[in-house]
Amino acid sequence: MVNLEVLRKIAPEIAELVEKRYTILRNIYFVQPVGRRALAARLRLPERTVRNEVELLREQGLLVSNPAGMEVTVAGERILGELKEYVRELRGLSDLERRLSRLLGLQQMIIVPGDSDEDETVKKEMAKATARYLKTVLRDGEVLTVTGGTTLAEVARSFPTSVEKRDVMVVPARGGLGEEVEKQANTVAANIAQRLGGVYRLLHVPDDVGDDVIASLCSDPKIREMLDLIKEADMVLHGIGSAKEMAKRRGLSEDDLQLLRDKEAVGEAFGYYFNMQGDIVYSTSSVGLRMEDLTKIDKVVAVGGGHSKAEAALAVMSNRYQHVCITDEGAARLMLAHLEGSDARQ
Repeated sequence: MVNLEVLRKIAPEIAELVEKRYTILRNIYFVQPVGRRALAARLRLPERTVRNEVELLREQGLLVSNPAGMEVTVAGERILGELKEYVRELRGLSDLERRLSRLLGLQQMIIVPGDSDEDETVKKEMAKATARYLKTVLRDGEVLTVTGGTTLAEVARSFPTSVEKRDVMVVPARGGLGEEVEKQANTVAANIAQRLGGVYRLLHVPDDVGDDVIASLCSDPKIREMLDLIKEADMVLHGIGSAKEMAKRRGLSEDDLQLLRDKEAVGEAFGYYFNMQGDIVYSTSSVGLRMEDLTKIDKVVAVGGGHSKAEAALAVMSNRYQHVCITDEGAARLMLAHLEGSDARQ
């Protein structure tokens, strides 16, 4: 097999061409059927360039065109899977995974090519990688706890529906935030359980209430039983939230928002807000899993990407409670730059 580093040196244009066609094929796959003009707009490429490339892919039997737009063929899906590994190695993502795993003290790092801030299909690829990982590691008899958010909602949609029944239970990690139903932890838990062929239980309580209301809710035997189940889970899957994004979702007051700015909060998880050093600078009242509960859980998996989430990811994972991180290249490279810059200053 040709060494990819040699190929990159002797024919860099080949590597660039492969990556471009991989990106085109991936975008068509995730939004099909799609027209040429719409695809060109998504990719920010001239329509003539897209026309030439898709014509070549069509001639190779990787695409078909119909009145509704272009779609990827079965052969195209197979090539897309093979190209994904090629592009990973071309970009040195295996080495990047090893370096970040060591620096962050993780058991495993999974990085998909691209930046989801610049290409929304990268988020879909990251969600598919998360779904594949969960299907691989979840064992019968285990309980999976999940949070809500846009990334986790995408993960839930990425599972192929299972025809087999599995002895796994999925539960929400937190109460509801009063936002769109599809982003709430209850909905994510139910959708993942259904796709896995498992069962689920729901937590019917709001997450953004005061301490006195929380104490009253937790005194209810059924809610207490559910909270015990959540905290005794075998695995936790949680998203990575920026402090600003999560403060907005929780509807924090202007005074609290100013406090977060003053304290330089950049990341949030389980109601805790962190600065770049990983210090907790603010926390909210909540019903469900808390940061301290993670110490008793066998596998904690964080998922989130885009270069805009790099600081948030570092802040959240600096507590070393996570075992696995699934992210994209955009976030990963910026995380490494921050870590290596920090090491150089010490």
